[in-house]
Amino acid sequence: MTPQWWGALLGAGTGGGVVLVVARVVALRRPLIAVRVLPYVRDLPHAGRLVLAAAPTGAFRALVGPLLGSTADSLARVLGGNASIRRRIERANLPITVQDFRVEQVLWGLLAFAAAAGLSLAVAVRSPGRTLPLLVLCVVAFVLGVLLRENRLSAQVTERERRILLEFPTIAELLALAVGAGEGPVSALDRVVARSRGELSGDLGEVLADIRTGATVTAALDALARRSGLPVVSRFAEGMAVAIERGTPLSGVLHAQAADVREAGRRALIESGARKEIAMMVPVVFLVLPVTVVFAFWPGVIGLNLVTP
Repeated sequence: MTPQWWGALLGAGTGGGVVLVVARVVALRRPLIAVRVLPYVRDLPHAGRLVLAAAPTGAFRALVGPLLGSTADSLARVLGGNASIRRRIERANLPITVQDFRVEQVLWGLLAFAAAAGLSLAVAVRSPGRTLPLLVLCVVAFVLGVLLRENRLSAQVTERERRILLEFPTIAELLALAVGAGEGPVSALDRVVARSRGELSGDLGEVLADIRTGATVTAALDALARRSGLPVVSRFAEGMAVAIERGTPLSGVLHAQAADVREAGRRALIESGARKEIAMMVPVVFLVLPVTVVFAFWPGVIGLNLVTP
């Protein structure tokens, strides 16, 4: 083949590659359909999760995803408790499913297994007789990684509920002020949600979304009571639903609930202070007191040694 033909083939290949790269860049720069539709469905429940569902997946996920999925299914069959996991995911308000959480558990376990395997390999090179205990260590590391992810989920639930308890009195007082000024329950919810940021305001935003999509106010509040893992939020939603159904003064109910939450916070703070006071005795008894005794008696011991012939 002549050099001219080689040049033509090389130019054609280069041009085709450039065309493919430009076409792919243009396709990636085009906004997703979920992003274009999102401003019109922002008030619908879980509308923000459409972007995650429509995001393109990489080649690594396409290759490893089926294996991780099957491993996650096996893990779910071994551990069980999918209902509890689903409940905690809802309480933590995480944009994942139970299957996604199981995959994350597998990944955490694999990371712990890889760390333990690297350490075990370094030890096994010097001591080949310890291979079996090191294999057991790797398996234990995998199990600990899986359990650590579940423990992390429980910690996320606890942290979110703590933030909700901190926000609740302020949100309840704002709702009471809005209702006392003459606004209806839905208008008051809309005003408070539009002017507040936080976990509880996000939950109230889902209540508004349910109302705007056709659910009644009481049904949306009852759904909030079922989703919440906090008794105070459940009583708040049930109290609002009962007040709306029976026509009782809603402002007084909200003020009373805010006062109850503040009083519960004061009691929790006092109990925490009492526990910290007991914990503070540990360094006093085991560190400060022995040092004080040594400083008190050491000069006398030295003096006795100097006086004694």
